[in-house]
Amino acid sequence: MKIRHFKTSDAKDIADLFHRSVHAISTDVYSPEQLEAWSPSPPDYTMWTERLERMRPFVATIEGVVIGFIELESDGHIDCLYVHPDYQGRGVAKALFHYAKNAAIEHGCQTMYVEASKVAKAFFLKMGFEIQAENRVIKNHQALINYSMSGSLTS
Repeated sequence: MKIRHFKTSDAKDIADLFHRSVHAISTDVYSPEQLEAWSPSPPDYTMWTERLERMRPFVATIEGVVIGFIELESDGHIDCLYVHPDYQGRGVAKALFHYAKNAAIEHGCQTMYVEASKVAKAFFLKMGFEIQAENRVIKNHQALINYSMSGSLTS
């Protein structure tokens, strides 16, 4: 696995990965309507290209295939961390997280923070984050629960 900076040619693959990752979440966790609200079908490739050009995520690949990505803002905010369903449970999220954490430290951040989904909450707890609040977010007329979480980079 290699981790590198985003290239414009990654945009469609990342949009598809995001969509597949969201729709692979068990409907015991989020309803089909919530999953569709979170990631409407089909993906909006124009919106994703514009977003990714602005966010410039780190991208994990295996033999040139995009298998995950993480968006890190300059203040330590993680906006997205997604791994292709076929590669989940193989350390991809952890590798992306540590890559982003090192970048945040290099940029002088003292903390990282995220709004984690119900599924991602356990991962961020394992990475040393603490829950600050439970949030109810309305997206495309559906209520989604996520968690404001943060973790120190100085300890």
